[in-house]
Amino acid sequence: MANTWWELQITCEPELEDSIFWRLEDFGCRGTAIEKQGVTSVVKAYIPQFKVHFVDLAALSLWLRQDALCIGSSSPVMVWDLIDEQDWATSWKQYWHPQEIGDRFLINPAWLEPPTDSTRLIIKLDPGVAFGTGNHATTQLCLEALEMRFSDYGEGFKHQNNSTTNVVIADIGCGSGILSVGALMLGAKKAYAVDIDPLAVQATMENGIMNNINPDTLIAAEGSVEKVAALMSEPVDGIVCNILADVIIDLVPEISAIAKSTTWGIFSGILVEQSKSVVDALEKHGWIVAALWKRKEWCCLNVRRC
Repeated sequence: MANTWWELQITCEPELEDSIFWRLEDFGCRGTAIEKQGVTSVVKAYIPQFKVHFVDLAALSLWLRQDALCIGSSSPVMVWDLIDEQDWATSWKQYWHPQEIGDRFLINPAWLEPPTDSTRLIIKLDPGVAFGTGNHATTQLCLEALEMRFSDYGEGFKHQNNSTTNVVIADIGCGSGILSVGALMLGAKKAYAVDIDPLAVQATMENGIMNNINPDTLIAAEGSVEKVAALMSEPVDGIVCNILADVIIDLVPEISAIAKSTTWGIFSGILVEQSKSVVDALEKHGWIVAALWKRKEWCCLNVRRC
């Protein structure tokens, strides 16, 4: 892991938050946080120093200004500085607070005591250097879509260690593991969680342990769809994939190969204007889009096999 990190601080209008988060994720930033300062937002993001150079940061700043111009918003102001690893590991956490998502979930930072009076499913989470805190619209959409899918299997939710269904899912690009943990809490029998970033795999395993998930039900491994294919004994029942639109399009043939005729899918990380390209790729390989949910600039596709 890097010993020195770039800390980016972007002051912007609230309507720019989602596009900024998307840019930062695509840029390779690992931890993100947001703070409200009056009518403006301050987004903080962190990336290892060795990953980018000064000219890359200047280019990112230009992209953010161009994005603002496209939607008629005031230009954001981005500044950056170098901090050491210990400062990075703690500085963004002060801005992240418990958050209710959908009807069932409460995302609780691991370093805070969870509420004792909540009737929600509490996901204790420490994303480490992995993407996926629940703050981003795409993660929220995926968790809400999972609620809907598992409500179809009945409302008899049990404790998170006891599956209520025989549903096996694949979580492609698992990040912090938040979607796999959420699915298992909702009653999934098993989740294959894969990511090309070994640090994300580590975060997923640690978050599973933190939430008392049976390790036999959460199989985390480095890789992508091909890794799921190697691990599974039969096609999966559900697929969640919260990454970028272009990556989803490239993976559709492989994803289709691990599905059965009754498999459902939840795809997000997709800007609204990118949705048609993703839908076209899915339909070409035998998927039907049952619903498209939008939140600000982002959308989530709920799909099933033809």
